[in-house]
This record gives sequence, structure tokens and C-alpha cells, in this order.
Amino acid sequence: QVQLVESGGGSVQAGGSLRLSCAVSGYGFRSFCTGWFRQAPGKEREVVAGFYVGGRVTYYADSVKGRFTISQDADKNTLYLQMNSLKPEDTAMYYCAAGSRCDWSRPQDFDYWGQGTQVTVSS
Repeated sequence: QVQLVESGGGSVQAGGSLRLSCAVSGYGFRSFCTGWFRQAPGKEREVVAGFYVGGRVTYYADSVKGRFTISQDADKNTLYLQMNSLKPEDTAMYYCAAGSRCDWSRPQDFDYWGQGTQVTVSS
């Protein structure tokens, strides 16, 4: 059974940092595309960053390039998202997801999702 469990969200002031973690179980960690999505109230879910199958090639949304870094620890089956220089517009529920179809523009195609962790950035 595939499970993804996020942690590390919280409240921070603009300019601050947070690191999210996603513990993955039930499948070969690098067998799927695995990444982070977010959804703010009243907005559609969007990709933040992810790894393509194999876990070497990354994808970043333009809005987070240079500020966020995705990484993974295969030994711990854990995915991370280091978020620096946070902005109020980064406020959202952040989800970890995995799937075999790596179209980051189509969150609905990802098969497995965590429960989400809230990130709130105040100005």
C-alpha cells in the first residue's frame, strides 16, 4: 500500500524558511515521478517542484526557482522541499504526490497523495 506522509509545515514571516518532508512507503521511491504540489484557497492545485522517474532530473515551477530546492534521501525514503525567501503568496496547503505519468501540469494524473501540510507566510 502506497503511503505519503508530509510534515514540516507551519507559520513563518516573509523572508523566512521552512523545510517540508514527505515519508514515502509502499513503492520503490524512484519508480514514480514524485513531487510537491500546493493549493491556496480558491485556487487550483499547482506543481511546486518534482523529480522525474529515476530521481535525478528535477522540475521547478517558475514561481519558486531560485528559492525552493527539492531533494530526496533514498535510504530514508523521504522527499524534502527546502523553502527559502518565503513570500505571502507561497501560503497554501502543500502536498506530496507520486505517479507514473509525469505531466506536472496535470495534478489529477498523479496517483498517490499525502494528506497535506499547511504553510502560512505572513507579511
